[in-house]
Amino acid sequence: MGGVEDDQPPLKRVKVAAKHLRGFTNGYSTKESTSSLSLMMARPLSSQGDDEILGTKGIVKKVELVRIITEALYSLGYERTGAHLEEESGIHLQSSVVKLFMQHILDGNWDKSINTLHKFSQLDETTIKSASFIILEQKFLELLDDEKLMDALKTLRTEIAPLCINSNRIHNLSARIVSPFQRDQTEIVANTAMKAKSRSMLLEELQRIFPPTVIIPERRLVHLVEQALELQRDACIFHNSLVGDMSLYTDHQCGRDQIPSHTLQILQEHSDEVWFLQFSHNGKYLASASGDHIVIIWEVNSDGRFTLKNRLSGHQKSIFHVSWSPDDLQLLTCGVQETARRWDVSSGECLHVYEKNGVSIVSCEWAPGGKEIYFGFTDKSISMWDLEGKEVECWKGQRIVSISDLGVTSDGKKIITICKNSVILLFDKELNVEKFIEEDETITSFSLSSDNKFLLVSLVNKEIHLWKIEGHTKLVGKYKGHKRTRYVLKACFGGFEQSFIACGSEDAQVYIWHRGSGKLIETLPGHSGAVNSVSWNPTNPHMLASASDDGTIRIWGLNQVKMKPKGCQSNGVHYINGGTPGENKGS
Repeated sequence: MGGVEDDQPPLKRVKVAAKHLRGFTNGYSTKESTSSLSLMMARPLSSQGDDEILGTKGIVKKVELVRIITEALYSLGYERTGAHLEEESGIHLQSSVVKLFMQHILDGNWDKSINTLHKFSQLDETTIKSASFIILEQKFLELLDDEKLMDALKTLRTEIAPLCINSNRIHNLSARIVSPFQRDQTEIVANTAMKAKSRSMLLEELQRIFPPTVIIPERRLVHLVEQALELQRDACIFHNSLVGDMSLYTDHQCGRDQIPSHTLQILQEHSDEVWFLQFSHNGKYLASASGDHIVIIWEVNSDGRFTLKNRLSGHQKSIFHVSWSPDDLQLLTCGVQETARRWDVSSGECLHVYEKNGVSIVSCEWAPGGKEIYFGFTDKSISMWDLEGKEVECWKGQRIVSISDLGVTSDGKKIITICKNSVILLFDKELNVEKFIEEDETITSFSLSSDNKFLLVSLVNKEIHLWKIEGHTKLVGKYKGHKRTRYVLKACFGGFEQSFIACGSEDAQVYIWHRGSGKLIETLPGHSGAVNSVSWNPTNPHMLASASDDGTIRIWGLNQVKMKPKGCQSNGVHYINGGTPGENKGS
């Protein structure tokens, strides 16, 4: 480097062992007079207008932009265009000293490559040492492959060891000398080809440790464009679709039509308040639990319409929670301080009833493997049972409060409960370590994000708090606006990459917030009673379900979706039992 100028026109660059560099970097070719790596090498260009700034913000340097565009052109295979850009702009992508360094590496001129390395003025001593170690290690291995044991030993002792870095690797290299091996002529020929290949890999390794001012990172322009699109997407409070739907031609901004806010279907099979509902992991089923002691499994058909699959009866009290098995083939249901039951989803058969003498079950959740189940009890303990009802493990003490949520991370390592009115317990059962989240208000419920990194905590003061629970716990978001005075309202994550928070409300509406900004973006009217629970389809970001004290379940979708099947009302809302708005199934 060292500010050495390249006086040769770009089209007259010297070929640099193109056959060895083929495939060295993604998308680079080595036709004519360009080499894939040399075209990525950057150099100081103080004489070429480093200080010229482009754009209205005063932050884009012309030289950097031109180099990055040139690198992009070469990476796309437009070699002549890239070369012409270098020639016309006078801004080169690499310097002659870098070309020389590369040629020494590919030719195996190790001493000369080390000498040239020290001419790179932009490298600090640590980087030079690291690069020298990598180069000399290659020299050592090739000497060893050529059975020049004494030369290899000399390189190890007089060149590599004095660098005083990576002592473990030096010991490994020493061990290679102790075990020389014999090879026939065929192996020697094969090894020559491998040697050339390894030198290209050596250049790739050096590229990773050099700073970007020396070597422009591969596909840098594409990376910058991706970053810009991600920032636009994250700033869009209505974004609820795949990144593939975004375009480079315009700034990205979605409309409200991406949020499921139109009632597509009303399910009216329950005869009492609907307290809880949850989609299966595969999004093909919805389970709803009610004060009528019944759980209903609904099937989501290919056209998006819901049909009743199974009605599960057997509980003697109202049902407040359901939990899908990891494979969605079984369902766990919990009555209010009663028993828990395990059901076969396909047939609707009750496979097992779980109960414990002297105490009642207050919560339940599947273990990730689907072979065990966790239960919380009225004595404030938590137990893990096998599927046949045998207790495997029990954690006693102030572990859980009555009628409480219970969460288990997908790796099975952590159990999450409300251990006191305003305290959540994060219990690492493998390490036997407890962490706590303390709120100022009473906690009514919580929901764990699908990536196990965040916890959504509902409070009695009409707030929902978002906590980061990976590493050090931290409050990262607050959501307000919904109404709550008496009931437990279940909030949930949902939408594309779980970018939204949804919760019911005692004013008979569903509230939806943008997770990142905390902004309330939708309120969905339609129910005639408090909305107790909401569930967002995990495989369809445009499908949301809500359960209400009015005894109905509403399925919400996009505004442009028009469903007018036979028997539908004129407003496009389909009633599963053929009723009309406000009509009670039992009337």
